[in-house]
Amino acid sequence: MPYLKIQTNQPLPPDSAQALAKKASNLVAKQLGKPEKYVMTSVESNPAMTFAGTEEPLAYLELKSIGLSDSTTADTSSALCGLVHAETGIDTKRIYIEFSDAPRKMWGWDKGTF
Repeated sequence: MPYLKIQTNQPLPPDSAQALAKKASNLVAKQLGKPEKYVMTSVESNPAMTFAGTEEPLAYLELKSIGLSDSTTADTSSALCGLVHAETGIDTKRIYIEFSDAPRKMWGWDKGTF
């Protein structure tokens, strides 16, 4: 049920993007206390993006999950920024993260909802 989307204006080779997606999946499961079998991640690299009016390296992340508590977002932000920085070299000051708590009835899976 958690979904993490990572977008960066930096080109990433396919194997690096896949490695980042796998590491992010494991991290999200641990941070949110959710089984990894329900975690979905995606990594999109090299779209046209700017932050503060420049094209310097940047990343935008969206994390959506059922039961996402605002008490976990600070630690999760730190962990995700650390991972993205370690994997891409992007300065954590150039990473935005949007957190969204999804109501169970608004999250579909396996022909139903949660």
